Amino acid sequence: MNYKSTRNSENIVTPSQAILQGLATDGGLYVPESFPKFDLDWDKLSQFTYQEMAQFILKPFLSDFSDDQLDRCIELAYDNKFDTEAIAPVVEIDNHYHLELFHGSTIAFKDMALSILPYLMKTSAEINHNNNEIVILTATSGDTGKAAMAGFSDVPGTKIIVFYPKGGVSSIQEQQMLTQTGENTHVVSIVGNFDDAQTEVKNLFNDIVLRDELQSYNSQFSSANSMNIGRLVPQIVYYFYAYAQLVKQGKVKAGSDIDFSVPTGNFGNILAGYYAKRSGLPIGKLLCASNDNKVLYDFFQQGEYNRQREFILTISPSMDIIVSSNLERLVFHAVGEDSARLSELMNQLSQDGRYALTDNERSHFSNFLSDYVTEDETKEEINYVYKQTNYIMDTHTAVASKAWRNLNQQGLTTNPTIIVSTASPYKFPEAVLSALGVEAESLNDNELLTQLNNLSKVPFPPAIDGLLDATRLHDTTIEVSEMREFVQNVAKK
Repeated sequence: MNYKSTRNSENIVTPSQAILQGLATDGGLYVPESFPKFDLDWDKLSQFTYQEMAQFILKPFLSDFSDDQLDRCIELAYDNKFDTEAIAPVVEIDNHYHLELFHGSTIAFKDMALSILPYLMKTSAEINHNNNEIVILTATSGDTGKAAMAGFSDVPGTKIIVFYPKGGVSSIQEQQMLTQTGENTHVVSIVGNFDDAQTEVKNLFNDIVLRDELQSYNSQFSSANSMNIGRLVPQIVYYFYAYAQLVKQGKVKAGSDIDFSVPTGNFGNILAGYYAKRSGLPIGKLLCASNDNKVLYDFFQQGEYNRQREFILTISPSMDIIVSSNLERLVFHAVGEDSARLSELMNQLSQDGRYALTDNERSHFSNFLSDYVTEDETKEEINYVYKQTNYIMDTHTAVASKAWRNLNQQGLTTNPTIIVSTASPYKFPEAVLSALGVEAESLNDNELLTQLNNLSKVPFPPAIDGLLDATRLHDTTIEVSEMREFVQNVAKK
């Protein structure tokens, strides 16, 4: 399997080349030339460990990796840095299920892919005899930054620069990033929002002069965002693994459809679900759940993507995104993989702030449902589920839970449903406690975490132990216009 750019179907690279580049050199995103069709023997697959499922699913997507190379990457990624042997357990909550993706070292779903990406990237460099220093350039809305830095910390031959919006992440998310160790890690807050950071990161990737300058230092850019297929493809694994767990538990009959409700911001997580469906996983509907930044809800309802709207800071900050980068991949498939048409639409978005699809193109989205959930509804859902089940969700998972509940009550989703649970409530203690009726504003972080511990009866995750007392090692805030100079200075050191 090779990968082609959404902006130019003649721009074709191997999996390892796509991982090293991050973004395509023409500004597009890499997508698979075709999708594998797996022999889904669920009697066998239901007995797989997470590591075995990863080997099974990743092998065709990473076709220039040898079995030994892939095995090594998986073994190093999915080890005791996760606090459960299941890695990504499915738990039954009331009359549906939660796929818990927060058992890794930073208690967010980004660990699922960013635990393996450094090893995929290092192996990709070996495959291509590439001795360049890799400069990882990443914008984060809260979780990718910490997970990426944790993965790449002190990895030889790499530097990682993370930009995040000042005031746009939770205090725990910020503390996790600013206390990150590693001589090669750099985290910088910017005056602006996530879209500002992500747009400028894309501009830097596409800056030919800067690219040539890095090459003169024997350096090159790559990405840890889900724009990199090395981030995206590992996320396909847990959709198959979740289904296998339900078969093993006797909750679904092998081969019957299930639905997934996914809290969605940059569209990478739900796109992995779509790719799982394209590869044969029996998915009925993919529920795209938005918060008050409901650009994706409007897109699925109207067929028009319009980024000309107010950016709203919410209690689910990882979803506070107006320009969802990975949607480009889905739109590429919807327009018949016509790169000229895709480029036309992306140019319209850049120049006019909007684009619209034809009715025929929109028909490609028949397997998607969408809903949006306000901040008040998010809090109400956290409270409701806790009172019913004693289970505490974070503020992103609650969006997906409420969206499923709304669509289910309308009769639009009737299959067994998995809520994709993307973060631990310990990552957003003030918002979660507030939703549960606790006067949280006057409490410091330590008091917030203790209160949440008392209510949830869930032990502190390892990621929280010692976090609040850790020394902050990063303290830089810059304007968006200064990002280029910062990157230059780091790259040339």
